[in-house]
Amino acid sequence: MTSHARLRSLLLLLGIAGVIWPLSALPAFWVAVPAKETTGRILAGDRFKPRALNATMAMLEAQPRLSVARNDVARAEALIGLRIAEEGTGRRSAEDTDREAALADAKIRSSLEINPADSFLWLMLYSMETGYRGFDEKTLGYLSQSYATGPIEGWISLRRNKLALAIFSNLTGTAQQKVVSEFAGMVDSGFIDAAGLNLMGVGWEQRERLLASIANVNVIPREALAKQLAREGLKVRVPGIEVDERIWRR
Repeated sequence: MTSHARLRSLLLLLGIAGVIWPLSALPAFWVAVPAKETTGRILAGDRFKPRALNATMAMLEAQPRLSVARNDVARAEALIGLRIAEEGTGRRSAEDTDREAALADAKIRSSLEINPADSFLWLMLYSMETGYRGFDEKTLGYLSQSYATGPIEGWISLRRNKLALAIFSNLTGTAQQKVVSEFAGMVDSGFIDAAGLNLMGVGWEQRERLLASIANVNVIPREALAKQLAREGLKVRVPGIEVDERIWRR
């Protein structure tokens, strides 16, 4: 075979491969689309009918786990499994609840094996473990992983900060500082309602430290937090903010 003929053969093989790969990968893309849509809706807090969640999970599990969509599908399965377990609590028998929790736990761990940098799923693993098995040093490591992989995640902080403040005294000094900084970040980002509820609730014992952490936060969110606390009748001082005491007497 001449060099010219060999070149033509090589180009032909490359052309065939270029056609076959998209065709073989196409099913994975079709699987990834509903996976991403479902994941987005779950994270946005949308509600689903149990049958819809179960049907979506069955569809995802039935597909071949091709590498091009592996991460998206695994994450979708983890979040769907978690939602099924959450919504089943109190509605199903203890046996069914435990089974769904175990399945969700396995799905979350499987997704984290593929993408160990998923800060939200580390948080969900911590939440699952403490919710069903109680708090211990091992589960605390999952919370630490969430902070390590996503220390500045505004939307994750809305869940994480409350969970972390609830076990604040069990955290190391470094971990405590991350939680306090996260609270300050929430205020600075305008999540005033969530930050205020955390302060008035699970973070009340740490209120002086939490309030001190926002001393350098923009004045507008500081004022908003001060007014929120005053409307609740709490006489606490937000750094650099003077609140009319008449608000406390309303």
